[in-house]
Amino acid sequence: MIRTLAVSIGSLAMGLVVLRGVIRGELAANVAEEAIIALIVFLGVGALAGAIADYLIRDTVESLYRKRVQWYREGVAELMDSSEAKPEDTNTKPL
Repeated sequence: MIRTLAVSIGSLAMGLVVLRGVIRGELAANVAEEAIIALIVFLGVGALAGAIADYLIRDTVESLYRKRVQWYREGVAELMDSSEAKPEDTNTKPL
């Protein structure tokens, strides 16, 4: 996720700088230099944002997983307790 977001944001920044250069009619050499600088800067920004998002998503998924496992264990424990509380009478015969 980190690399994907970094490349996406960096490419978007580069594309916007190139588009701005085309609209203003700037020289290609100047636009290319500015676009590469924007790409590098926003790769860093995107990597940082991707790392934060990755951490938050992993933490949330792990928390939800742990809650679900705890819920399941409590359900199994309740079933075990209820089956022990009502022992079946094996001495009775069906009519």
